[in-house]
Amino acid sequence: MPANKYQKLFTPEDSVVVFIDHQPQMTFGVDNIDKASLINNTVLLAKVAKLFNVPTVLTAVETESFSGYIWPQLLDVFDDHPIIERTSMNSWDDEGFRAAIRATGKKNIIMTGLWTEVCVTWPTIEMLGEGYNIYVVEDCCGATSPAAHEAALSRMVQAGAIRLTTIPALLEWQRDWAKREHYDALMDILKVHAGAYGVGVEYAYSMVHKAPQSAKHPHKPANKGV
Repeated sequence: MPANKYQKLFTPEDSVVVFIDHQPQMTFGVDNIDKASLINNTVLLAKVAKLFNVPTVLTAVETESFSGYIWPQLLDVFDDHPIIERTSMNSWDDEGFRAAIRATGKKNIIMTGLWTEVCVTWPTIEMLGEGYNIYVVEDCCGATSPAAHEAALSRMVQAGAIRLTTIPALLEWQRDWAKREHYDALMDILKVHAGAYGVGVEYAYSMVHKAPQSAKHPHKPANKGV
């Protein structure tokens, strides 16, 4: 048995991903990360969670009175996924949110959201107190300043949470490249969203393994000489 609850990797079967308040008004205030990167990272995590059939919980706060609708890029990943509407800044105060988490039966919570210092930190602290294992995907979280982001992460870690980023989080679900069930679909997602890593995947496929290029209209050099 592991010496503590975090000395064991999480799996698609024992984890759930939470997306908190990825909404326009909250996004406007983010100042710790490039907003395009924040959106890309969040959509990447969402697409891979869906691929591996990891349960997801989406929640929004004061949508029509203040915050606006959840990003369409995120909504489109999950089709007609239910969204838990709240008034409380702390999701764990909301009975609908608590019920959605408990309904999954999972204890490993992959946490994302806006803002890090409030709407991510507060439920994280209280859920840790109730025995959940919380993994905060920090590049899918946005705060009002770099200082606010770091202070919030420190507070959550002191309470018992674990920090990680998008790529290691999703690779923990894959874990072994010999597992082929999701391999090609995962590579297709990484090519689009994983930056330099995705470019490397495309290179390995097309140049090393001589697979077709991913482009709808492949590159066909007119002059093959150097």
